[in-house]
Amino acid sequence: EGTYPLPEAQLDRFMFEIKVEYPSEEEEFAIVRQTTSDDSYSVQKVLNLEELLSFQSLVRKVPVADHVIRYAMQFARMTRIIPGSESQAEDVPDFIREFVSWGAGPRASQNLVLGAKARAILHGRMYVSTEDIRAVAHPVLRHRIITNFNAEAEGMTPDKIVDRLIQLIPVDSSQEKLDGRLPQVFRSADAR
Repeated sequence: EGTYPLPEAQLDRFMFEIKVEYPSEEEEFAIVRQTTSDDSYSVQKVLNLEELLSFQSLVRKVPVADHVIRYAMQFARMTRIIPGSESQAEDVPDFIREFVSWGAGPRASQNLVLGAKARAILHGRMYVSTEDIRAVAHPVLRHRIITNFNAEAEGMTPDKIVDRLIQLIPVDSSQEKLDGRLPQVFRSADAR
């Protein structure tokens, strides 16, 4: 966050909030040794600009089934408390009403899908599953869920709220079975 905390509207523009823990003793030793000596270290480039842009383009080309998009949207939508909205009010869990003062907006849904697409590629797949959505839910949502005083008093963090959402939001098992067979479908199409 830097010297001054960013407002929620600016935080929302970041795709992920990655938690960086303290280094291990050996990692800290290496850091201190490298940064306090006059030894020079060279950094090797692993990607050029064209390759990076190509990878970004590849992520956007990964197909996503409608049920996976709707699954991602549920994570964001269930965190929102919209005053006066009777239809939406039924979908909001009680623990959200109790602990959340501001929920995740549409960018959360977009970034859940984009993060899941990238994860699918990193796992060697050209399709996104609901498991990919669950895997990126914490870094995508933790800075978009603004908790209230009740949450602070009870030790309810945004990560704990995401944990509860993961347990609460049902996965369509019939669609998951289909997702599991997609590699076979793609292989059979390649064989033609």
